[in-house]
Amino acid sequence: MGIPRGCGHRAEFDRVGVDTHLLVAPHCPSQQAFILVDDAGERTVLWKRDDRLALQPGDLHREWILESRALHLDGHDTAAATIAATWARSAGIPVIADLDELYAGVEALLPLIDYLITSRDIPGRISGESDLCKSLPAVRTRYGARLAAATLGPEGVLAYDGAQLHYAPAFRVDTVDTTGAGDIFHAGFIFGLLQGWPLQRQLEFACAAAAINCTGIGARGHIAPLAEIDHLISTGQRHPSAFRIQGGTAISGCAS
Repeated sequence: MGIPRGCGHRAEFDRVGVDTHLLVAPHCPSQQAFILVDDAGERTVLWKRDDRLALQPGDLHREWILESRALHLDGHDTAAATIAATWARSAGIPVIADLDELYAGVEALLPLIDYLITSRDIPGRISGESDLCKSLPAVRTRYGARLAAATLGPEGVLAYDGAQLHYAPAFRVDTVDTTGAGDIFHAGFIFGLLQGWPLQRQLEFACAAAAINCTGIGARGHIAPLAEIDHLISTGQRHPSAFRIQGGTAISGCAS
């Protein structure tokens, strides 16, 4: 039957020094993703995931959360995610979420998120306001997050911290495959957060890390070392700014 896919994942995590806790779903195939990449590097993902793979609240161990410096959630398995976020919040551990879809039960999770960084359409779907310059503040106020942000692909990222808007344009690179760009963005953001960097630096670093990863094939095609990311920030070209922010207020790029 060969080696179970989960064992392959564990071996790769071990190779790069990542501690993992893998749960076994008996007689159930691992999740699969078939990724189609066009000539411009844009990808389409076809998922196959058995419902028995859903993480349940009872699968969690409190110490996994309390021994961490940050908790990152992707919006799946919302019941378990809500429990984990509750534990993190009680211990003062920052909760970061990457939402590209509003799964069942997400309403209970949203008030527990400190840094809500979503795909472009999510703030509008939550708030009913299509203008990001209005929907991001509305979502942040509604749920009490420290930050609400939306990643915009080649247009970069727009964020609201409760006092002002922040914008970072994307970097120009020779794109081969955009698979994993959002994941690397969030990893870069969390790294900067844990370093205590200013928000603008976090956003630029995350954009640069995501851009470099797009120059290789696969979700981890080119996870760059810190020096390479910093070099792109200092020397790289950026896409035209989609928003112009002055004094924390958008003066262009948002609907009037």
